[in-house]
Amino acid sequence: MARPKKFDVWSVISLVILALYIIFLIYPLVTLLQASVFKDGVFTWAYFQKFFNNWYYGKTLVNSFIIAISTTLISLAIGVPLAYFYNMYEIKGKTAIQIIVVLCCMSAPFIGAYAWILLRGRAGIITKFLSALLHTTMPSIYGLRGILLVLSLQLFPLVFLYVSGALRNIDNSLLEASENMGVTGVRRFFKVVIPLCMPTIMASGLLVFMRAFADFGTPLLIGEGYMTFPVIIYNEYFGETGTDHNFAAAVAVIAIVVTAVIFLIQKYASEKFQFHMNSLHPIETKKAHGWKNFLIHFYTYFVVGVAFMPQVYVMYCSFRKTSSKIFVPGYSLASYQKIVGDLGMAIKNTFWIGGLALVAIVFVAILIAYLVVRRKSALNDVIDTTSMLPYIIPGSVVGIALVIAFNKPPLVLTGTVTIMVIALLIRRLPYTIRSSVAILQQIPLTIEEAAISLGCTKLEAFFKVTVPMMKNR
Repeated sequence: MARPKKFDVWSVISLVILALYIIFLIYPLVTLLQASVFKDGVFTWAYFQKFFNNWYYGKTLVNSFIIAISTTLISLAIGVPLAYFYNMYEIKGKTAIQIIVVLCCMSAPFIGAYAWILLRGRAGIITKFLSALLHTTMPSIYGLRGILLVLSLQLFPLVFLYVSGALRNIDNSLLEASENMGVTGVRRFFKVVIPLCMPTIMASGLLVFMRAFADFGTPLLIGEGYMTFPVIIYNEYFGETGTDHNFAAAVAVIAIVVTAVIFLIQKYASEKFQFHMNSLHPIETKKAHGWKNFLIHFYTYFVVGVAFMPQVYVMYCSFRKTSSKIFVPGYSLASYQKIVGDLGMAIKNTFWIGGLALVAIVFVAILIAYLVVRRKSALNDVIDTTSMLPYIIPGSVVGIALVIAFNKPPLVLTGTVTIMVIALLIRRLPYTIRSSVAILQQIPLTIEEAAISLGCTKLEAFFKVTVPMMKNR
């Protein structure tokens, strides 16, 4: 007689997570698709025809591609050499440089756009200074060039961080071998280092592309008529002069299809460069001499300084006196006092919502990572694939899908803290899951098995042994 199967808590966790994904991701996306092809209960392609028959809307797609591709290329051109210099040579102030680079990509894009308007806008301090110095009108920062400036300076840190991680995994013996064969300097950078880092470079390029393609705040603030996909979606759903929710849904579906195609192309290309490498002898930084040392330091300080300049200027402006929303001579803490007095609830809500989302993201991510790495099955493969869907979906699309799905009974969440936490959770989970998977793959399964053999349950072994080891890595 066959023994009854023991209760497996991880199977229950898998089913619960899959159910939550179906409710809060698949169902909203299906609702979004339904809204894009149905009008008053009748199936129609009218909304898609409206998009493709009107060049105004088609041009926004072209504009978004121009921004995303250009930003990706510029970010790679800045970030890859910076990572190479940072990891290959001794640079003074390395710790401060890395902290500043991380800070450059932490602020919201619209803050960078606002800061650059203060610096290089029509009445910006840099614009006025250069115009007085050169006695000429400076080129406008508004439009495409301003969007590329803001996004590139904010997104190149992602390339820097990714490529830095790849460089730390390169075996130094490969570089020594290339040097023995006469491949040094710039030739070694392009013939050895770039090919070894290519999978990571492509992954970081995809991340930059997706972020630039989906960005909403920068084109809205600094674009001045240079319309993009996310702005069109926002205007059609929340516009002041008129809205068309069904058309907004159709545009959102097009955005999903476009980003999915780009993701699949990148994934196919990455597989062509896939290889494994053991870093038994990590790269050792060396000191450059003469003009080479000067150029390395100049490039590093210049790039980091320009990228961090908007944040510095925003902090400076926060201490200036204002009168009727205009800066006047003098400094004070009045702006901070006003924030605490008038916007205290907004600050509290920001930390409250962000904190809840952060806890939920970390908790769910380590559970999914454990299922993917330790509990391989068809069900967990579905969860892994589903968890990556938000990676290729613009944030505005996720928000609109949730609003359409949960603005009517039986589950009304629109306008609540819950829906904002869910949106952040869905949007940011893929990044945390991927990093958690990478960490968990480095932890031997035998450690967990030893804990179970000593009397721990599977859940106890996970929370008391595996999670602490993940935290320390």
